[in-house]
Amino acid sequence: MTESYLIRGVRVVGAAPTDLLLRDGVVAEAGHGLTAPGATVVDADGLVALPGLVDLHTHLREPGREDAETVESGSRAAALGGYTAVCAMANTSPVADTAGVVEQVWRLGREAGLVDVQPIGAVTVGLAGEHLAELGAMASSAARVRIFSDDGHCVADPRLMRRALEYVKAFDGIIAQHAEEPRLTVGAQMHEGEVATRLGLTGWPAVAEEAIIARDVLLTEHVGSRLHVCHVSTAGSVEVLRHAKARGVRVTAEVTPHHLLLTDELVAGRAVLGTPELAGTWRPTTSYDPVFKVNPPLRTASDVAALRQALVDGIIDVVATDHAPHALEDKECEWAYARPGMLGLETALSVLLAVVGERWDLIAERMSRTPARIAGLTEHGRDPAPGVPANLTLVDPAARRTVDPGELASRSRNTPYAGMTLPGRVVATFLRGEPTVLDGKAVK
Repeated sequence: MTESYLIRGVRVVGAAPTDLLLRDGVVAEAGHGLTAPGATVVDADGLVALPGLVDLHTHLREPGREDAETVESGSRAAALGGYTAVCAMANTSPVADTAGVVEQVWRLGREAGLVDVQPIGAVTVGLAGEHLAELGAMASSAARVRIFSDDGHCVADPRLMRRALEYVKAFDGIIAQHAEEPRLTVGAQMHEGEVATRLGLTGWPAVAEEAIIARDVLLTEHVGSRLHVCHVSTAGSVEVLRHAKARGVRVTAEVTPHHLLLTDELVAGRAVLGTPELAGTWRPTTSYDPVFKVNPPLRTASDVAALRQALVDGIIDVVATDHAPHALEDKECEWAYARPGMLGLETALSVLLAVVGERWDLIAERMSRTPARIAGLTEHGRDPAPGVPANLTLVDPAARRTVDPGELASRSRNTPYAGMTLPGRVVATFLRGEPTVLDGKAVK
């Protein structure tokens, strides 16, 4: 028999305080003055209950790079960040381009039992961009893959992209594109602009992203399929998406927490952030710090402002972490040789609170409801209410914490927020009524 939990005085998505009784995997009751003999009582005075967060873009590295992350360690980081489901990207070793590999990742997630791990399948064999992978076999496997992506690599061949969109249309699947025209980013090290020129680094132009999004929007409209754009990073991309949505194209898009907050000036050692409230409270350690190397790169302050407005307006649908753990030897090295990527699962909610404030309905929509709907995760993304699966997170909005890389659950340490004090703290996370986090600590 599973244990019951009585959560007292919590504000569901910021509304008036109420009690929630979790029993048999669901929210059994909601109301004031609830009693439940034998239930474990959780005092939630001052806390906010959100539907469990859902991440559409997580790198768990297993199989192949367990030195950087495993499904278990990444799942623990996710639970501590308030997540109850994550979508695991396909760039593992071997690549998740067959039913066997996606089922392996799915089963590892079930064994860990900390979050629901939904594998994303590769679009092309080996992420090589030459031949379509076994999309149908992955979709009909035990993992029930719904989203396919060569993330880290763009499906640059328009004919292949069209075929992929046509193929997944048969089962209402989604192609998630890493939008980067590779011929425009040869040797690129950071955003193409004034800072790159000053530092002598080869630039990654915004148009390399925008051109692929524009092309794929047209292909998606032609085929009548579904497109999801990964980690949008430029103001120009926002305008392409705005036009596409006005035309009724079935396109969704995500933005990462770091693209909502950090700018390319950090590469030069200048703490220029997209949130004035945090400015002056934190300084990067040095110029050319590889922790700030990411793909797509950190952009300008004007891009950050455009992305934040697009998130509020709904032009960008989702906040996704692009959690990208790397082993020390792959990150703590010269800038040119460092792998791109940043940790994100344990800090994403706090970064969004810093960016948009306590707009709880917006946070629930962009970090839970919409990503769950896109991924087809019907048990997730539902506000806590009687009869709803008890996947939820409790947040203390009054708390502040200074990010210490050594305290993170990930096997890697490449967080760009080291030393930064961020708002909010995840106090508890429940997966189908069972706690994965209590009092801010992982239960398992």
